Amino acid sequence: MAHPKRKTSKTRRDKRRTHYKPVAPQIATCPTTGEPHLFHRAHWFEGKLYYRGQVLIDNSEKAENLA
Repeated sequence: MAHPKRKTSKTRRDKRRTHYKPVAPQIATCPTTGEPHLFHRAHWFEGKLYYRGQVLIDNSEKAENLA
């Protein structure tokens, strides 16, 4: 069984464990509204919360009923 000859330093270990993080966030376009948003995130558009092209929460009806 293989054993390390020298202890791996914390810095060297952490450098190896890092991964490339993209600088700019990835932007998707909603198929329903055409609104740009972050991937895998719900987004608000005209009082409605959309995720994957479907309405999750509709606050526009509540605002109309209160007025």
